[in-house]
Amino acid sequence: MPDTAYLIAVLAIVFTITLALRAVPFAALRPLRASATVRQLSVWMPVGILAILAVTALHGTIAADPHAAPYALLAVAVTAGVHLASGRRTILSVGIGTAVYVVLVNVF
Repeated sequence: MPDTAYLIAVLAIVFTITLALRAVPFAALRPLRASATVRQLSVWMPVGILAILAVTALHGTIAADPHAAPYALLAVAVTAGVHLASGRRTILSVGIGTAVYVVLVNVF
Protein backbone atom coordinates (compact mmCIF):
# COMPACT_ATOMS: atom_id res chain seq x y z
CA MET A 1 0.00 0.00 0.00
CA PRO A 2 1.41 3.42 -0.94
CA ASP A 3 2.41 5.88 1.73
CA THR A 4 -0.20 8.44 2.86
CA ALA A 5 1.99 11.37 1.77
CA TYR A 6 2.28 9.82 -1.69
CA LEU A 7 -1.53 9.46 -1.99
CA ILE A 8 -2.06 13.05 -0.85
CA ALA A 9 0.49 14.28 -3.41
CA VAL A 10 -1.19 12.31 -6.21
CA LEU A 11 -4.61 13.63 -5.23
CA ALA A 12 -3.28 17.21 -5.13
CA ILE A 13 -1.79 16.82 -8.61
CA VAL A 14 -5.00 15.30 -9.97
CA PHE A 15 -7.05 18.07 -8.37
CA THR A 16 -4.79 20.78 -9.83
CA ILE A 17 -4.84 19.32 -13.33
CA THR A 18 -8.63 18.83 -13.27
CA LEU A 19 -9.24 22.36 -12.01
CA ALA A 20 -6.89 23.82 -14.63
CA LEU A 21 -8.51 21.87 -17.47
CA ARG A 22 -11.95 23.04 -16.41
CA ALA A 23 -10.92 26.67 -15.84
CA VAL A 24 -8.78 27.26 -18.94
CA PRO A 25 -11.69 27.31 -21.44
CA PHE A 26 -13.51 29.94 -19.37
CA ALA A 27 -10.35 32.04 -19.05
CA ALA A 28 -9.70 31.77 -22.80
CA LEU A 29 -13.31 32.63 -23.62
CA ARG A 30 -13.20 36.11 -22.10
CA PRO A 31 -11.00 37.72 -24.81
CA LEU A 32 -12.78 35.78 -27.56
CA ARG A 33 -16.28 37.09 -26.78
CA ALA A 34 -15.77 40.14 -29.00
CA SER A 35 -14.26 38.11 -31.86
CA ALA A 36 -16.08 38.09 -35.19
CA THR A 37 -14.78 34.58 -35.86
CA VAL A 38 -16.35 33.22 -32.68
CA ARG A 39 -19.64 34.91 -33.57
CA GLN A 40 -19.59 33.24 -37.00
CA LEU A 41 -18.73 29.88 -35.44
CA SER A 42 -21.63 30.22 -33.01
CA VAL A 43 -23.97 30.61 -35.99
CA TRP A 44 -22.57 27.91 -38.27
CA MET A 45 -21.31 25.20 -35.90
CA PRO A 46 -24.73 23.98 -34.75
CA VAL A 47 -25.86 23.75 -38.38
CA GLY A 48 -22.70 21.86 -39.32
CA ILE A 49 -22.99 19.46 -36.41
CA LEU A 50 -26.64 18.72 -37.19
CA ALA A 51 -25.77 18.21 -40.87
CA ILE A 52 -23.06 15.71 -39.98
CA LEU A 53 -25.42 13.89 -37.61
CA ALA A 54 -28.16 13.80 -40.24
CA VAL A 55 -25.85 12.46 -42.94
CA THR A 56 -24.44 9.73 -40.72
CA ALA A 57 -27.92 8.75 -39.51
CA LEU A 58 -29.28 8.65 -43.05
CA HIS A 59 -26.28 6.66 -44.25
CA GLY A 60 -26.78 4.12 -41.47
CA THR A 61 -30.51 3.90 -42.15
CA ILE A 62 -30.16 3.53 -45.90
CA ALA A 63 -27.31 1.01 -45.58
CA ALA A 64 -29.27 -1.10 -43.08
CA ASP A 65 -32.56 -1.07 -44.99
CA PRO A 66 -32.51 0.37 -48.53
CA HIS A 67 -36.32 -0.03 -48.68
CA ALA A 68 -36.63 2.68 -45.98
CA ALA A 69 -34.61 5.29 -47.92
CA PRO A 70 -37.62 7.15 -49.36
CA TYR A 71 -39.21 7.22 -45.89
CA ALA A 72 -36.04 8.62 -44.36
CA LEU A 73 -35.78 11.33 -47.02
CA LEU A 74 -39.46 12.22 -46.58
CA ALA A 75 -38.95 12.44 -42.81
CA VAL A 76 -35.99 14.77 -43.36
CA ALA A 77 -38.14 17.00 -45.59
CA VAL A 78 -40.90 17.04 -42.96
CA THR A 79 -38.35 17.86 -40.26
CA ALA A 80 -36.95 20.77 -42.28
CA GLY A 81 -40.44 22.04 -43.11
CA VAL A 82 -41.63 21.90 -39.51
CA HIS A 83 -38.40 23.52 -38.34
CA LEU A 84 -38.85 26.48 -40.67
CA ALA A 85 -42.60 26.76 -40.12
CA SER A 86 -42.50 26.55 -36.32
CA GLY A 87 -40.00 29.31 -35.71
CA ARG A 88 -36.95 27.02 -35.60
CA ARG A 89 -38.04 24.94 -32.61
CA THR A 90 -35.53 22.11 -32.86
CA ILE A 91 -37.13 19.73 -30.36
CA LEU A 92 -40.51 20.03 -32.07
CA SER A 93 -39.16 19.55 -35.60
CA VAL A 94 -36.92 16.60 -34.69
CA GLY A 95 -39.72 14.98 -32.71
CA ILE A 96 -42.24 15.29 -35.53
CA GLY A 97 -39.71 14.16 -38.13
CA THR A 98 -38.82 11.12 -36.05
CA ALA A 99 -42.49 10.28 -35.54
CA VAL A 100 -43.13 10.55 -39.28
CA TYR A 101 -40.23 8.20 -40.01
CA VAL A 102 -41.32 5.66 -37.39
CA VAL A 103 -44.91 5.68 -38.68
CA LEU A 104 -43.83 5.35 -42.32
CA VAL A 105 -41.44 2.48 -41.63
CA ASN A 106 -43.92 0.58 -39.46
CA VAL A 107 -47.08 1.14 -41.49
CA PHE A 108 -45.80 0.79 -45.04
